[in-house]
Amino acid sequence: MSETPRMFPPDLRRQLLRHRVLVLDGPLDDENGTVLTTHLLTLAAENSSADIALWIHSPGGSVPAMLAIRDVMRLVPCDVSTLALGLACSAGQFLLSSGTRGKRYALPHSRILMHQGSAGIGGSAVEVEVQANDLRHTRDTVLGLIAEDTGQTREQIFEDSLHDRWFTAEAARDYGFVDEIVDSFDQVMPARRVSFGMEMAR
Repeated sequence: MSETPRMFPPDLRRQLLRHRVLVLDGPLDDENGTVLTTHLLTLAAENSSADIALWIHSPGGSVPAMLAIRDVMRLVPCDVSTLALGLACSAGQFLLSSGTRGKRYALPHSRILMHQGSAGIGGSAVEVEVQANDLRHTRDTVLGLIAEDTGQTREQIFEDSLHDRWFTAEAARDYGFVDEIVDSFDQVMPARRVSFGMEMAR
């Protein structure tokens, strides 16, 4: 059985990595989530003053992976810009709005989806209660971070995420997921700086 071709083959990923561009294309899982976190740390260690860009085209995925990526985005000293390439759903939306304030972008016809997600619960009554408590904690954590990143209240985020809510690029900007809609190439590629802070030519 042949493997499904990836949107970005390894050689293209390496080329983008040299330009400090990371790509989440497709579902976020533990494997590609770990790759993204390690690349963020490695690029920050190589140059702590140059921006890193995270391009997103994803239907969503792993909550632990997305939280780990956000933690590292906040940990590294360099700015991390985010860009919705076409689709940023669930975990994709979360990472999009987690970018450095003022450097969160969406292409003009991209679509963003926010919802609370779902998870199956099973087992004994005690196990169900434990799982439900853990899910509530995770939900409240995620919604609180989205509120922090967008400027919306927790109550508003909770209400708006009860059902699938789709946003156009303009609506996403108004809501606080992104800061700008892309109209310039310079918004897409990360700024490169030397160690003493002077901007270099791309």
